[in-house]
Amino acid sequence: MNEQEFIPLLQKLNLLSPSQRQRLHHSLESNETSTEEILAVKMALHQCPHCASTPLKPWGSSHGLPRYRCTSCFKTCNPLTKSPLARLRKRDKWLMYAQALIDGLSVRKAATLCGVDKNTAFLWRHRFLALINTRQALHEEGIVEADETFFLESFKGQRHLPRAPRRRGGVGKTRGTSDDQIPVLVVRDRHQSTATIILERVDAAHVKAALSPLVDKDAILCTDGAAVYKAFCQEAGITHEIIHSKGPRARGVFHIQNVNAFDSRLKGWIRRFHGVATKYLRNYLGWRRMLERYRTAITPEDCLLEAVGRTPQQLIQT
Repeated sequence: MNEQEFIPLLQKLNLLSPSQRQRLHHSLESNETSTEEILAVKMALHQCPHCASTPLKPWGSSHGLPRYRCTSCFKTCNPLTKSPLARLRKRDKWLMYAQALIDGLSVRKAATLCGVDKNTAFLWRHRFLALINTRQALHEEGIVEADETFFLESFKGQRHLPRAPRRRGGVGKTRGTSDDQIPVLVVRDRHQSTATIILERVDAAHVKAALSPLVDKDAILCTDGAAVYKAFCQEAGITHEIIHSKGPRARGVFHIQNVNAFDSRLKGWIRRFHGVATKYLRNYLGWRRMLERYRTAITPEDCLLEAVGRTPQQLIQT
């Protein structure tokens, strides 16, 4: 490209949105750092994915990835073995697709961006999210907030429905928490450690099963006035602070504004997909938690590391 063609491109840079600037920056960097280089350097194996044994020997390379041979089970492996991305093709487009996940693009827009079929983009979305959705807080302490939010049950993408189809943008059978509303319990402490748990129903047994292994015994649980939380705290011996919906929103340091703000961000972000199939809801919750963990600092490389299961230790339980 000559100088006369290059100058108009420079003048148009000011018209780019922050998301488009980030995407351009990634595209320029991707010419220097390939997916294979990231997989080889930052995803080097230290134990066998087949038998979890540690002695591995270098065993050449294949399709641009280093191979290893286990000295215990004698099987060979590469950095993608036993990961959700194993056997996926077009690795040169993975970093671009990771950026599409960060931007929250629809399947069709991600497919257009990466130059792949929409079915491929849909497959990649749920392969990338398969491990990401399992990564959430395992222990919360201090002041812990809990509240439930609801998503309308959806059979999006299925040809045979167990009920009559709703009109686009439909509502539940009845107002409030009807049977076709999927409850999601959101638990969040002041360290921003977050867990989202899909419940079969909001009752004492299911709330106890969700909170017992998660909330520290010395924690202070802040909730609304729902009786299920009171019953759990009394049985578990956990201090309970009730924030009534008709009273003040905060009582000193005790409130549920953090968890309510997370719910609001989650609902606002997920609205762009115009309904999420219930069978994939867990993946979308994990997707949102990943974006919350990194906030604005997430890069396509971070997203790829998360998808393969190689995450920084300090981020694993948040």
